[in-house]
Amino acid sequence: MLKILRQRLPIYEVIFKLDDKEKEIENVRTQSEAPNFWNDQRAAQALLQKSKSLQIWVEAWKKLNAQLINLLEFIELAEADKDEALGAEIETEIKNLDKSYGDFELKSMLAGKDDDKNCILTIHSGAGGTESQDWAQMLMRMYLRWGEQNGYKMNVVDWLDGDGAGIKSATIEVAGDFAYGYMKAENGVHRLVRISPFDANKRRHTSFASVFVIPEVDDTIEIDINPADLRIDTYRSGGKGGQNVNKVETAVRITHIPTNTVAACQSERSQIQNKTNAFKMLKSKLYQIEVEKQQAEANEIEKGKMKIEWGSQIRSYVFHPYNMVKDHRTDCETSDVHGVMDGEINNFIKEYLLKFSHN
Repeated sequence: MLKILRQRLPIYEVIFKLDDKEKEIENVRTQSEAPNFWNDQRAAQALLQKSKSLQIWVEAWKKLNAQLINLLEFIELAEADKDEALGAEIETEIKNLDKSYGDFELKSMLAGKDDDKNCILTIHSGAGGTESQDWAQMLMRMYLRWGEQNGYKMNVVDWLDGDGAGIKSATIEVAGDFAYGYMKAENGVHRLVRISPFDANKRRHTSFASVFVIPEVDDTIEIDINPADLRIDTYRSGGKGGQNVNKVETAVRITHIPTNTVAACQSERSQIQNKTNAFKMLKSKLYQIEVEKQQAEANEIEKGKMKIEWGSQIRSYVFHPYNMVKDHRTDCETSDVHGVMDGEINNFIKEYLLKFSHN
């Protein structure tokens, strides 16, 4: 396997045009040193953002190269010392390197317009009251665990408690490299089949929750919003069980009246901070509406692949009468339901990207 891994690295260097990326990064650095670079701040920020995206690729390749070199040196040292006891450790390092190669290949699929951006993930419980609300909270925990395991910053900015258990909805900011590129695989309806813990007769129930993922816009994207089109409401942040976390109205809800688009934030203690965050999310939602409109007009989205509606779930989670999680778009499945609910969903994301990243 090590021989194969050694052969793949130079191929990657050519395929991903890493020399060209390094030259482009250096070109941006030179431009940024010009006295008039910041005369057009929006253009300057866009250029720096592009350079940052390229830098991510270059650093990922350098890290991969360093990992290979360190492993080769370790093997050479073990052979010189004729230390057979290091064999198991070497095998482990080879497997780790193979995983790093796989992660690099997966990241190479993220070439979409907004893939490198942070994202906003929203979960809504479906029909079914407590059952679906509990399921929505289970999904929220799954994504929070996924973020923790993969080095993403997860910030629950808004939520609405369920009636007795679970949540009716939650909004999470996901911050980190290619957050939208990965999380877009989760966009759709998620179905749960289990013996209900809320049913005294222990009957099997089916619950639904929907997940919506949109890219978070940055300062390089201009979204014109007329202040007269906004309605801004303040309210008290709610805690678990309906308790008021704050005695003052620090939570903020902003409604864009022409599109009836709503964004809310209650995670910060300051009303000003919540308003800033809510406005940022509103911009992201309006940006997504515009992107979808343009794509529809250009016929760039194939309709009917998997609509986000009840009855067309993207993934099923079955806890009874057997254990299985299956993605209906890719047929990827596993019997490790507990691992999945603990955040281990990378296989589903990978299979989605393998199948749909060319679209």
